[in-house]
Amino acid sequence: MENTIYQFSANTLQNKPVSLSEYKDKVILIVNTASECGFTPQYQGLEELYQEFKDKGLVVLGFPSNDFGGQEPLEGKEIESFCSINYGVSFPIFEKTKVKGKEASDLFKFLSDKKQNGNVNISPKWNFQKYLINKNGEVVDYFLSTTTPNSGKIKRAIEKLL
Repeated sequence: MENTIYQFSANTLQNKPVSLSEYKDKVILIVNTASECGFTPQYQGLEELYQEFKDKGLVVLGFPSNDFGGQEPLEGKEIESFCSINYGVSFPIFEKTKVKGKEASDLFKFLSDKKQNGNVNISPKWNFQKYLINKNGEVVDYFLSTTTPNSGKIKRAIEKLL
């Protein structure tokens, strides 16, 4: 469990702690998000992806972050309302999180860790970077912000793991 995301927990936007072990045996797409970014419309693609694959075992987890250009000024319920009203988001969104540098949450330090990723530093380069986690809780791939959620590349990677 030490080399999996299951060792971590995060607070929901309602400030309820959730252990990521609750998502055991699911394929997980973790995304750092923001409400005022050029990539923000990807919320819609993430929701479509979630709807398409949730019954087969995919869960999308959103982690809002203000680390890139101050593009997540909202907090808690404001983030929830924004995601729901503008994009119909129904996948879990967690509280605002630091995703880069020394201040990064333990989860994002783990996701970025070179040891997990074949000696490649994959810390988020911008909002809407995506991390693909297999059913064993291991990081198996990542996609930069420019790769849209409904791209063939992401869908094929998910289908392979389901």
